[in-house]
Amino acid sequence: MKHIYVVGTADTKGEELAYLAACIETAGGAAVRVDVGTRAPAAAVDISAGTVAACHPQGAGAVLGCDDRGTAVEAMGIAFSRFLVERRDIAGVIGIGGGGGTSIVTAGMRQLRLGLPKIMVSTLASGDVAPYVDVSDIVMMPSVTDMAGLNRLSRVILHNAAQAITAMASRPAEVTASKPALGLTMFGVTTPAVAAMVERLRADYDCLVFHATGTGGRTMEKLADSGLVSGVLDITTTEVCDLLLGGVLPATADRFGAIARTGLPYVGSVGALDMVNFWAPETVPAHYAGRLFYRHNPNVTLMRTTAAECAQIGRWIGEKLNLCNGPVRFLIPEKGVSALDIEGGVFFDRQADAALIAALEATVKPTASRRIVRLPLHINDPQFAEAAVAAYRDIANP
Repeated sequence: MKHIYVVGTADTKGEELAYLAACIETAGGAAVRVDVGTRAPAAAVDISAGTVAACHPQGAGAVLGCDDRGTAVEAMGIAFSRFLVERRDIAGVIGIGGGGGTSIVTAGMRQLRLGLPKIMVSTLASGDVAPYVDVSDIVMMPSVTDMAGLNRLSRVILHNAAQAITAMASRPAEVTASKPALGLTMFGVTTPAVAAMVERLRADYDCLVFHATGTGGRTMEKLADSGLVSGVLDITTTEVCDLLLGGVLPATADRFGAIARTGLPYVGSVGALDMVNFWAPETVPAHYAGRLFYRHNPNVTLMRTTAAECAQIGRWIGEKLNLCNGPVRFLIPEKGVSALDIEGGVFFDRQADAALIAALEATVKPTASRRIVRLPLHINDPQFAEAAVAAYRDIANP
């Protein structure tokens, strides 16, 4: 039997937790009350804070034996994350909380697969919730009033939240797609390449294209970790530039990690590795004064990567690819890596491109399944798209 997990700090939000669970039961859901507080609960729960805390790598004492509240909240978030991923009876998760509770509950929610219903009723939900949602599909619902006991407004908010999570959990979306899903990465300057690949693949695959803006790459890799894509055409790896050089659309240090962990068929390339992203010109760090810039629009400024930076980027990517033991083809378009890096283009730089290619070839250790392939083409040439699609079909259907 599947259950709706109702999660909060029962030491400070016990009344609200009990009311929310009762609303879910009245709506027809099967509620399980989970305590993630660090003190004695003020209401009955089904799963105690001690049970959750015991999932911490260092045991319950690392969570409940801590005097510092900030440290305890962080530790409980770790424990709750490990607790949730081990459960097999979750139909949905709904949390309530202020700052600490929101941090704890959403830490666990972010570990769950995309598509599983998740609602966080929070005092923080009307502000910047990016740190709490990240690349997940958590629904943030403002609590409007603080949670310091039930009142006429909080009862309505919690009732509505209960109706929402119960409906989500009881009527899951039907998965009708009969074609396997593919993840692809794209930027404006690689759009012709990726659009052509999608056109060639869409008859056989459900193509999920992600904008390579930091969150895009992370979302794609989350889908890979979740088993929701069958392969990846990672043509636009530009997020690595921002990670290494301080741009505003960075990957994380775990970029390519999902490919290494899952062994999914992977075709990658060097799309838009000629640029680092900043906001308006005045936001560019002072130490980059005098560099070659391109004003993409009034709010986005692109900086051309140098030969030394391209070598650094190539080595970093190469080391990541060496950790991938599944089928890998990494394609090198010798005539340019973006719409700006083309003969006559503002970012055309043969020396920088040569440094990137040399670093990749010097770093990547070829195996029977891992290969770098040079192509005498520009990344946006139709023939490059054809080559990428052919490479993917080859490794996906050996």
